[in-house]
Amino acid sequence: MSKPVLVIAAHPDDELLGCGGTAALHARAGDEVTAVIACEGESLRYGPAGVGQNGHMKRAAGTLGLRDVRQLAFPDQRLDTMALTEIITPLERIVREVRPAIIYCQYGGDINRDHQLLFQAVLVAARPTEPCIEAVYAFDTASSTEWAFPRSFAADTWVDISETLDTKLAAMACYESEVRPYPHPRSLEALRYRAKAWGNQHCLDAAEAFMTIRRTLRHGQTPV
Repeated sequence: MSKPVLVIAAHPDDELLGCGGTAALHARAGDEVTAVIACEGESLRYGPAGVGQNGHMKRAAGTLGLRDVRQLAFPDQRLDTMALTEIITPLERIVREVRPAIIYCQYGGDINRDHQLLFQAVLVAARPTEPCIEAVYAFDTASSTEWAFPRSFAADTWVDISETLDTKLAAMACYESEVRPYPHPRSLEALRYRAKAWGNQHCLDAAEAFMTIRRTLRHGQTPV
């Protein structure tokens, strides 16, 4: 049976860096995947006119096969100027509308303050009072998670993305302003190597890795 899936990320391209291949797998399986991007992601670096991130985001979502992508349009790198409830409230509204079985969100232990605060907001919006949610997983974000200290991202779930790695990279290429030349972690070549490295840890050709935040097995369900 298909199931609704929600991906929550702070900035345009974050949804791809951590779980683009997994999101594409869900879409191929017939699951309805919705992505939520919290911040507009361009004004701080590129000025008020931006660089067309909204169009990049939609093209990337189409490449992955997502059902919907929504931008909350919070100011870039300014979540720490807002009350946490201002971030939580729209996320709660979307959770109640989409009723996701699985939520993927950014890990809150990296160097980006927006990522940290969004993670805290997701924990509230995805609390166990929403019975539709079966699992919440956190993903790492290239050029943010590995640069933090102490390094606390501890993966416990690996998803084989061998069949969707090229799709992930094609979607990342839609973000023309965010792709960097190799050996930057956000270069397409480095992202391929990153997926290979995660996969090799579990004898897979390519993988994305996640940290389980919460997983609920209800009556009659068994671990798989």
